This record gives sequence, structure tokens and C-alpha cells, in this order.
Amino acid sequence: MYHIPVLLQASVDGLQVQPAGTYADMTFGGGGHSREILRRLGADGHLYSFDQDADAEANVPEGDCRFTFVRSNFRYLSNWMRYYGVPHLDGLMADLGVSSHHFDDEERGFSFRFDAPLDMRMNGRGGMMAAEVLNRYDEEALANLFYLYGELKNSRRIASAIVKARQQKPMTTIADLLAVAKPLMPREREKKDLARVFQALRIEVNHEMDALQEMLQAALKVLHPGGRLVVLTYHSLEDRLVKNFIKSGRMDGKVQQDFYGRRLTPWRAVNNKVIVPSAEEQEANPRSRSAKLRIAEKAPVEAPHSEVR
Repeated sequence: MYHIPVLLQASVDGLQVQPAGTYADMTFGGGGHSREILRRLGADGHLYSFDQDADAEANVPEGDCRFTFVRSNFRYLSNWMRYYGVPHLDGLMADLGVSSHHFDDEERGFSFRFDAPLDMRMNGRGGMMAAEVLNRYDEEALANLFYLYGELKNSRRIASAIVKARQQKPMTTIADLLAVAKPLMPREREKKDLARVFQALRIEVNHEMDALQEMLQAALKVLHPGGRLVVLTYHSLEDRLVKNFIKSGRMDGKVQQDFYGRRLTPWRAVNNKVIVPSAEEQEANPRSRSAKLRIAEKAPVEAPHSEVR
């Protein structure tokens, strides 16, 4: 099992799939959401599913002419839609974060449950590994990434300890990192804070926040007016970004106004109150416990207001 899809029905319901529509799944993974979208599409509909991880390709449904797998980071959404000659989408969904498949793969380095090389790359074909970040970044850069992406108050202590440790021996394995970080964690928060250390490194290695911003900006361009944006988030950094973008069309969340004081926002929030999994789903699928679902509709294009004389 690659992973159990989170909020499967609620998220695909949020797309309002039209049988002849064109849709994109930004995070194919195990294919759970994509299969449900395909189930609702008719013969004339089409689904483009993105994933940069080669492991995900093994889950591609075979023999369905309505489906196209795009082996790429979703930050390149606009480029690929141009490549395939798709002017607009009717809906787009993204299940962000890391799948249970990645956490359970001992060789990928995503989890401190196993000892393995410090890799953490979603795309194993290239890019900087977590070990290279730990061994190359200066102390200030390390402190910043642990503070910004891990929201760790003791980020400077962690960075300082890493720099001192790597002077004796390069950090190459999870055991090397745990030997430095674990003693700095309060006993009552040890697992939670270690998870934040790993989260910060993973986000940096995969440029997750930059990729999310680019994908959201591309979504605004490629969606039809009335098209749906459905996003599942798993930590406060990405959820805050998505919330701001839906609120204002900007990453900082600042809503602009026209001359008459009307709010200028390209989105209409479908669910003003965030959707979370039921207690039953959280019990059955631990990955879902931090999930938040946000749904928005691209605002219709309004005719210019005539000048008041």
C-alpha cells in the first residue's frame, strides 16, 4: 500500500467533477485521488497527474486514454499544460506533504525510525541531499531553516551543535543527526521536535515552499473562471500559504481594493471553515491527523465598472 488517500470523498467532491472536464492531480502518489477522479469522468474527460517520484509511476492505471502521468514537480504546471496544449483546467487538486510510503521506506531517509543515508529527496534523480545541507550550510543558514521550516525555538543551538559535530566527522546518516539533535530536545517533546527537524530539512531539500507558491500562481492562470482549487495541507507553513492565497490571490494574504473600496480577490472560498478528517478516519489513518482541506473557486471575470459621473 503506497498510502491511504486522505479525505478522499470530500476532496474529490470539492472538485465538482464534470464528465467532460479537464483536471489535474498535482500529487499522484499512490493514485487514490486520481482513480476517484477518473471514476467520475466520462469518455471525453481527461486527467493529468503529476509526481516527481519515480516510485509513484508504478501505481499508474494502465490502458486509460483519459489519463496522462506527468513525471515532474508540480511547480512546472504551466509549462506542462502548454506542452500538452491544454489552455484551461476545470479543477485542480493537491494532496501536499509526504506519503506514508516515504516514511516507511527505510532507504529514503525521511523518518528517524530507521538508520539510513540522509537523503530526503522526493526526486531521487538529482538535487542536493539532506546530508549535503547539513555539511555545507553555515551556522546561520542552518539556524534559519530550522526556525523557518521547523518552527524550532532552539534552532540556533541545533545549528551550532551540527557545525561542531561535522568538524569531527561529516554527517551522512540519520544516526549521525540523531546523536547531535536528540540531546537538545526536551524529553516531553522529543519525538515532536525531532519530527520538526526532519520536516525542516525535507522542505529545504525539496524546495517545497517555493514549489507550492509557483504551483498556486500557475493554478490561477490555468483554471477556468468557476474552476475549483482543492488543497490538502499537513503543517502550518503550507496551510498558512494556501489560506492567504485563497483569501487574496497573494502569498502575504493582503487583500487589495479597487477605487470604490471593493475587495479584489480572484478566489471565492467554498469552505470558510477548514475541513478536517473525522475521528474515525484519523484513527484508521494516522497520516490524516494533521490534514486540513481548503476548497476555492476561481472568481468569474467581471466586466469593467463604468465610470461614475
